[in-house]
Amino acid sequence: MATKVVTYVGRTTDFKGKTLWEIVGSLKNFGVGRIVRRSVFQRYPEPSFMKIVKVETCPDEERRRVRVWVEKTFRGYKLPNVTEIYRTSYKPDYQLVPKNEEAKLLDSVEKEHYFPEQILPRTIEMPPLMKKFIVKDHEKKGLEVMKEYVLPLSYNHSPNRVQRIAKEGEKPTIEFTMKLGKPISPSLYEGVSLN
Repeated sequence: MATKVVTYVGRTTDFKGKTLWEIVGSLKNFGVGRIVRRSVFQRYPEPSFMKIVKVETCPDEERRRVRVWVEKTFRGYKLPNVTEIYRTSYKPDYQLVPKNEEAKLLDSVEKEHYFPEQILPRTIEMPPLMKKFIVKDHEKKGLEVMKEYVLPLSYNHSPNRVQRIAKEGEKPTIEFTMKLGKPISPSLYEGVSLN
């Protein structure tokens, strides 16, 4: 007898759980006060979970989505503001924490232990090749060659981090550079100036 070969078609997923609507729709008072977590965040050693504060249903055309406001704890840090979950509420990745495990989970996070604020730089030095082209172009046109060549930075917002862009004259807590830093394989850079 020949063995059958099973071929899977389509995208694979790492999601394990239910949609947020499936969870809150079956709970008393839509689960306000209960704790849920996403399975994708269980890869971190620190606890990540969300305590439901408010739930709002959506119109019929959005059957798989629900608006949920939560107090979010990410990687052991409690976020200072209440977070709205809507765009990801349809993903089958949420798990309800059993009531007997909630106290242990809440105690694992220090009270008022928030993410340290990260101050991001406003600018970054220009890439070396781009800088050479601009210096050459300025020299060719007879313009004054500047001492500092920098580019403004633009950031994507992450709801899991507390960060802001440095104000004029403020020193950022995080630095980005175009330099190579310390290479993993120094033998590949023998004879090359890393400064």
